[in-house]
Amino acid sequence: MEWIESLFTIHSAVQTVVVLSLITSLGLALGKIHIRGISLGMAFVFFIGIVAGSLHFSADEQMLTFAETFGLSLFVYALGLHVGPNFIGMMRHEGTKLNIWSMGVIALGTVMALSLCLVLPISVPDMVGLLCGATTNTPALGAAQQALSNAHLSHSGAALGCAVTYPLGVVGVIFVMILLRKFFVKPEDLQPHNKDDEDQTFVGQYEVVNPAISCKTIAEISQMTHRQFIISRIWRGDRVIVPIASTELQIGDNVLVVTKRDEVSAMDILFGKRVVKDWNREQIDWNSIDSSVESRVIVMTQVKLNGRTLGSLHIRQTYGVNVSRVMRGDIKLLATDALHLQYGDRVTVVGTPDNLDHAEAFLGNAVQVLNEPNLGAIFFGLLLGLALGMIPFSIPGMSTPVKLGIAGGPIIMGILIGALGPRVHFISYTTRSASLMLRKLGLSLYLACLGLAAGKDFLATIIRPEGLLWVGVGLLLTMLPLLIIGIIALKAKKFDFGTICGLLCGSMANPMALGYANETIEGEHVAVAYTSVYPLGMFVRVIIAQVIIMFMV
Repeated sequence: MEWIESLFTIHSAVQTVVVLSLITSLGLALGKIHIRGISLGMAFVFFIGIVAGSLHFSADEQMLTFAETFGLSLFVYALGLHVGPNFIGMMRHEGTKLNIWSMGVIALGTVMALSLCLVLPISVPDMVGLLCGATTNTPALGAAQQALSNAHLSHSGAALGCAVTYPLGVVGVIFVMILLRKFFVKPEDLQPHNKDDEDQTFVGQYEVVNPAISCKTIAEISQMTHRQFIISRIWRGDRVIVPIASTELQIGDNVLVVTKRDEVSAMDILFGKRVVKDWNREQIDWNSIDSSVESRVIVMTQVKLNGRTLGSLHIRQTYGVNVSRVMRGDIKLLATDALHLQYGDRVTVVGTPDNLDHAEAFLGNAVQVLNEPNLGAIFFGLLLGLALGMIPFSIPGMSTPVKLGIAGGPIIMGILIGALGPRVHFISYTTRSASLMLRKLGLSLYLACLGLAAGKDFLATIIRPEGLLWVGVGLLLTMLPLLIIGIIALKAKKFDFGTICGLLCGSMANPMALGYANETIEGEHVAVAYTSVYPLGMFVRVIIAQVIIMFMV
């Protein structure tokens, strides 16, 4: 049986994989257990890691460092890539408000930490370490240690304070979300406030009664108004027409119009009369409406078309078909000429069967190709993200440059590639299952390594004379600011609960809490809110740690 013992005791690459696999598999299994409707999900991997560390399970330090770095960077990059297509729209609508609330969490926690220094026997350097651990921000600890070294002061207390408070700082955010949901969340708070953002289009039938557009071509009408709309079909008597730009409208025509939701009232004025019929319900057999015209969803898989605008493709003129809507993930977009197509987009095309066949050959529609994850692009993007994270940013007045680190760089690069990659013809498409697999794999590795490292000295540290005081202060710095801001945000009715959870997780730079929130709350609002506030929040905390040392020590 020596060979079994060697798997756990002799440090090697194999032993590291065995230990991490044991921690992860056991943690994921126990994380599925519900007690009074509450389960910790992937967060249980962290607890099993602490237990394993306390029981003196160990592994090769370099291998653990590699696994933790790779897991965290892979998770945040895949997350940024996943939310990137929706990120710019989110920032336009709610991004600024979310970051203001995030700054509230950071400011409240900082003020609390400095105030506690006045009433408790904790020095400012030690309190900075406690604050870094309570907010799970190791880059801030590194900046604080460098500032202490420049001031010729010991930074061992700050490092020890961070080590003591970090484990409960990781799970404290989860406790806050559980408390908020148990005692303060109403059923309506669980529904996304902006769920209509997933469908940005509106389909309506109109009868042309406006004499101002009679006998004018669709191109001329479009030039008359700055409104955006697509006419996919025209019913003229017993005829059905697939319109092109040169098609003239006549009084009495019935037109099927696809427009943006905020343009509906303008369409009523433009065409004159809306026909009372619901064209926006989920189940509509579009091909049963007309015998001679078909509606087909075609997947864009032609690599050379990635990033091209719809207008530059001249699909209407070349193939005699209309592109009405584009599905990107769960988002329905109006097919305007300025819309940039992305690899994997599902394009709704209306026309005769023969013309649709030609358009399909042009766009690709090789659905089976999409089942293969684009690993080359993922690793190349990860490389760019890590490089970005290592760039030092010098800020006037700061003693040391600030870096985004292995978490900040990849998440920002993932967002940029997900949102803007097609503009430079970079194929960033990843299937939903592949994206979820990468995120869960990365987060599981990170949590297992984090728990194993934290558990090694956790018990020895908290039995120190000041250990329990530090643990209590750290838990207070983690939970109280989040509870206060979370309750105020819920009472203000500004955001749904999922968005608030993403805001709280992002303001604390806590990927484990994000994993828990994603497992317990439906929709993408949690992840999008997290990525909206994470970069700025992490950056501000790094600066605050240095400022406190420079001016308070």
